[in-house]
Amino acid sequence: MSKQTYKVGFFFRRQFTMAAAEAPADIKNIFNRYSDECGVMSVEKLHHFLIEVQKEKNASLEDAQIIINNHGDPKHTGLHLDAFFKSLFSDINPPIDPKLGIHHDMTAPLSHYYIYTGHNSYLTGNQLSSDCSVVPIIQALQRGVRVIELDIWPNSDKDDIDVLHGRTLTAPVALVKCLRSIKEHAFSASEYPVVITLEDHLTPDLQEKVAEMITQTFGDMLFAPSECLKELPSPESLKKRVLISTKPPKEYLLSKEVKEKDDLKKDAEQHNVDEGEDDEDDEGDSKSEKSATSEYKRLIAIHAGKGKGGLSDWLRVDPNKVRRLSLSEQELERAVDTRGKEIIRFTQQNLLRIYPKGIRVDSSNYDPLVGWMHGAQMVAFNMQGYGRSLWLMHGMFRANGGCGYVKKPDLLLRAGSNNEVFNPTTNFPVKTTLKVTLYMGDGWDKDFDQTHFDTYSPPDFYAKVGVAGVPADEVKNKTKTMDDNWIPSWDEQFEFPLTVPELALLRIKVLDYNLSDKDEFAGQTCLHVAELRQGIRAVPLYDRKGEKYSSVKLLMRFEFI
Repeated sequence: MSKQTYKVGFFFRRQFTMAAAEAPADIKNIFNRYSDECGVMSVEKLHHFLIEVQKEKNASLEDAQIIINNHGDPKHTGLHLDAFFKSLFSDINPPIDPKLGIHHDMTAPLSHYYIYTGHNSYLTGNQLSSDCSVVPIIQALQRGVRVIELDIWPNSDKDDIDVLHGRTLTAPVALVKCLRSIKEHAFSASEYPVVITLEDHLTPDLQEKVAEMITQTFGDMLFAPSECLKELPSPESLKKRVLISTKPPKEYLLSKEVKEKDDLKKDAEQHNVDEGEDDEDDEGDSKSEKSATSEYKRLIAIHAGKGKGGLSDWLRVDPNKVRRLSLSEQELERAVDTRGKEIIRFTQQNLLRIYPKGIRVDSSNYDPLVGWMHGAQMVAFNMQGYGRSLWLMHGMFRANGGCGYVKKPDLLLRAGSNNEVFNPTTNFPVKTTLKVTLYMGDGWDKDFDQTHFDTYSPPDFYAKVGVAGVPADEVKNKTKTMDDNWIPSWDEQFEFPLTVPELALLRIKVLDYNLSDKDEFAGQTCLHVAELRQGIRAVPLYDRKGEKYSSVKLLMRFEFI
């Protein structure tokens, strides 16, 4: 394309943008209903609009006046249609109330919360050959992730500790660097506790060295109870604290040779199976293990392990001890078919961590809702595995002020009549219906190059709108395609009957239609239905990595009917 042609195309795009920026008919009708004969919405009428249409019951005249001050005429007496439309489409009108903040009860045990959890938090890319680094750990903490996983191995000289994905080509990073980075950034996004889960492949002498590193790095930040916990503490009681979770040390003989003059066994070394955590719990410690690893064991706040038997034993609830159980996504999928209720009972008191299956070498992720529906608190994700699953994760943890802890619904925390627990596959009656109106979108011409979607014409946008949740609530819809338009005006309505709205996430993705090639990604978002504000809202979109675009937004209306 010549420079002159590019300029002409850019001019036509701008002309088109200005001509198309008209408020939808529904917005005009609402404005007419709340404005006077001169076409001005006064502060009093705007106040009524906020209460009646936007369902902001606590809105004040002062709130209305602030909107007029920001968007109204120079005398701040009211809003004309254009100013009213711009105020609705502005950053001060998001779908989740910024004033809501952290509003869940944070005084319940940790087992009552979904916790933002990372898997192999140190990896920069794939699971086989990418570098290990503190950078993804820092990025995760800055996003609000509260559980960081570190795989710890002896270094090449066997005298220090590295973090790496074992038995792969991943380049290691020193454990001490990871610990220091966690300390520095642990509470940059949230004051609530950070849990470090350790996949331990160390000898007792190196475990002792890890204990020294952890103690020296975190000091008083470390929560290390003197005995095994009978009940998990609350996030509120653990603000700005760091917890260690791993299996207690377990010995194996370092050598089969035993000298005749020495009746004592050699020092013990722990051996944990990478990823699976599928070895048995310890029933007792040898004296040699106690002497070598007592300090390491003392630092473990949340003990992990499966037990000696099969699934029924793994899910056994001990009234005198809480623990963390880890299952792969495949183990969970098999378990929910026959032990779904037992899993939910287990998670009412204990922690359940789910991790990706080993063949996900590309660092992709799995459906988090299978775990969430069954009460799993730690659904561990590859934070570099961008796509639908991670977008759901982002959506879940935008809730509750983005603090990294989201209270599980009461239906997962209590037993009903006859001691029955929640079954997500049951066809429950509809509790509410979410009515979604997708009016239009704007901002792509500011955030994307003119030729990003199509070389010689404006893009052809359409949107996918759906709900992720329990099986009965899962649904997908699609708008019509708006041809050659930087500001698509769909003006379409969708209704979503919800049987378990507490577990529902609204998914939205915009694409540019291509006749001869794959449709081009143009933005996405995922919103926790329980946090949605009713009314007409400006919904920001995010890129594939979950970073918010500067300008791209959708104008939508949400109603519960």
